[in-house]
Amino acid sequence: MTTTTQCLLSDIQALAPEITSRIPEIEAGRRIPIDLVEALRSIGMFRLFVPRSYGGFELEFPEALKIITALSRIDGSVGWTVGIASGSSIFASMLQPEVYRQVYGNGPDAVMAGSATPSGTAEATAGGWRVSGRWPFASGCQHADWIAGFAVMTQAGKPLPGPAGEGGPPLVRGFALPASDWQIEDTWHVAGLKGTGSDHVSLRDKLVPAANFFDVATGVSHLPGPLYQTVAEYLPLIHSAMTTGMAEGALHDLIEMANTGRQQLRAPAPLRDSELFQAELGRISADLRAAQAFLDAQVAGHWRHTLAGTLKDDALLAQGIQAAIWIAATCIRVADACFTLAGSVALYETSPLQRRMRDLHVAAQHASAQPRNYVNAGKLLLCDTTAKSQVVAMKAEPRSVERRRRVGGA
Repeated sequence: MTTTTQCLLSDIQALAPEITSRIPEIEAGRRIPIDLVEALRSIGMFRLFVPRSYGGFELEFPEALKIITALSRIDGSVGWTVGIASGSSIFASMLQPEVYRQVYGNGPDAVMAGSATPSGTAEATAGGWRVSGRWPFASGCQHADWIAGFAVMTQAGKPLPGPAGEGGPPLVRGFALPASDWQIEDTWHVAGLKGTGSDHVSLRDKLVPAANFFDVATGVSHLPGPLYQTVAEYLPLIHSAMTTGMAEGALHDLIEMANTGRQQLRAPAPLRDSELFQAELGRISADLRAAQAFLDAQVAGHWRHTLAGTLKDDALLAQGIQAAIWIAATCIRVADACFTLAGSVALYETSPLQRRMRDLHVAAQHASAQPRNYVNAGKLLLCDTTAKSQVVAMKAEPRSVERRRRVGGA
C-alpha cells in the first residue's frame, strides 16, 4: 500500500464519525450535504484517478478501490457518490484536450457526474450538435461541476449508423457540459442508496460543440499512462468495490450489535453466546471473504493487463461484469443474513442493518450487476470451447488419415 493510500485511508477514518452521525440527514435529504461534499473534496476523494500532471493522485487501480471500499463500509451512499465520480473522471480522459483542460482548469478536485444511458439525441447542425433528452441515475449531479450524458447521433432526424453499419445499432456518443447547462429534476425517491442524489438530468435543444463529444468504444485517451487506456473494463470492478464495502459494513454492524449483549425474546442466551448465531456468523463471514477474494483476484488480473497494455478486450470486460454480478449477489446474501440474524431490532430506521440491506439491493439493480449480463461470459465460453474443439480436430485429422492408409482404407 502506498503512502498516499495510507494517508487517504487515515483521513477517511478521521471523517467517519461525522459521516456516521449525519446518515439520517443524508437519507432525509436524498443527497450528500454540500459541506460534507466539501470535506470529502478537501481530503482528495475526487482526485483518485485524476492525472498527476493536473494535480491528481493518479492512483493505481487496486489502490483506489481500497479508498472506495473504505468509504462504502462507512456509508453506501457516500461510497457510491465517490465511486461514481471516480469512474466519471476516467471517462473524462476521453474528452478532447481543450475540453479536459476546462474540466480541470480550476484544480484536480472537479466533480463529474452523469448517466451512461443513451437517453438523448444529438442532431447535426452548424457549430456542433443540437442535443435534447432526459437522463436517469445521474448520481451526485447536485454537487457536480460537469455532467456527462450519451446520445444517439442523428442527421435530418434519422439515426446515423453505428460501427456495424445499416441495420445495426445506431451511432452513440458521450458528451460533457458544465453542470450549469443542465436541468436537474427531483426524481430520486427510492428504496436504497437514498443519499446519492441520482436524479434525472435533462437538456432541451442545447447546442453542444463537437469537441465536447467522446467515443468510449473506439476512442483513444489523450492522456499518457496505463490508467487511461480504457474505461469500460474498470467500471464493473468499481461497482464491486462499493458492494463489498457495504457488505463489510453490514457484518461489522451485526457483530457490534451482538457484542452489546443483546438477547432476543425467548432465546436461552445472548446472541454472542448462541452456537446457532456463531455458526451463521461464520457462514456469513465466509461468503464475504469469498466476495473479497474474487474482487482482489479480478482486480489484480485487470491491473496486470493494464500494465501490459492489453486491458481493452471483450473477454476481460465480460470477466469483470461476471465478477460484479456474482459479488453483488453474494453481498446481498451477506446483508440479508445480517438483517435476519439481528431480529426485530433491525426493522427500525435507527438500525444500520436495514439501510445496508436496502442499499445493496438497489446497488445490484445497476446494469453492471444485472444477472442477464452473464450471457456475454457464457457466449465467450462457448466460442472458446468451439475453437478448441476445432483445433483438436485439425490436429487429429492427419493421424486418422495415416491410420486409414495403414489398414488399407481410402
